[in-house]
Amino acid sequence: MLDGAKLAMTDIGNGLLTLTIEDTKGDSAQAGKLAVQAITTGSKVVIGPTELSAAQHIATLSGSTRPPVLALADNFAGSAGVYAVRLSEADSAAAGAAGLAAKGRKKFVLLVAEGSNASAVEKRVANGLSIYGATLAVTLAYPAGDGGTKAVDQMGSLVDAPDAVIIASGDASPAPVLAALKSKGIPGKAVSVVGTDRWLERPMDPLFEGAYIATLDPGETGPIADRFRTTYNYPADINVAYAYDMVALTAGIASAVGPDGFSKQTLENPNGFRGSTGLFRFRADGSSQRSMPFYRIEKGALKLVAKSTSGF
Repeated sequence: MLDGAKLAMTDIGNGLLTLTIEDTKGDSAQAGKLAVQAITTGSKVVIGPTELSAAQHIATLSGSTRPPVLALADNFAGSAGVYAVRLSEADSAAAGAAGLAAKGRKKFVLLVAEGSNASAVEKRVANGLSIYGATLAVTLAYPAGDGGTKAVDQMGSLVDAPDAVIIASGDASPAPVLAALKSKGIPGKAVSVVGTDRWLERPMDPLFEGAYIATLDPGETGPIADRFRTTYNYPADINVAYAYDMVALTAGIASAVGPDGFSKQTLENPNGFRGSTGLFRFRADGSSQRSMPFYRIEKGALKLVAKSTSGF
């Protein structure tokens, strides 16, 4: 992230921004302390923290003079003025479900791992489906320990003929849930399966075959990838892209609007922003929305079904 930020400063930020780097050393307490210092000492924008508990702490702090925070923590839901930058499982699940709803699927079931993110996933999926006149017939949260077997059994008695089943497995592998569904003949001609980007943190499993997933387009990093490798002698990954985009975004706003342009209205522009992670926008509740490609897993690889949309 440091190298991604430095590259963005070289490309666009120098002369527009003064970027101060603070090392949290991966310690949440230290991250929270440094973030509080940043928002109380005249910063125009805070990029980070990367630690979830520190981002959540910042979200609890009030004050009309607090600068906007572009939080880089994984699985951060966002809060007013504290924007979630990274793609979350809720975003991916909602976009994947919407991809099928756009093709005419109407009735969906959500199988979601129990935990603090479960309600956020359910809310985002339901909202995404409603745009297409589709419905979330039932949400079944399952404990990681039982692999979702009980939830899959319950689904059969609660929902008649769903069009698709969405599996948001969080930190755990989706394989046990997929095995339970496979024993019921799902996926099949009548019922599809929607996964999330979290599946892709694991090696491709044969059980993933046929599932649909919305995730970031790796091709979007192309414009910075070669320069990054040349400069730092290693390939750019998603962390590089997120840091680059947030520095580039702040530099773009500073250039277009000026040093006092980091307003709620500007950051929550409904048209969004395009960066090396694709097209994204921030919502009033601090969550982010991304326009992503829609894929189907075939023979252990992602096959493109639909390209990213050009707008929201």
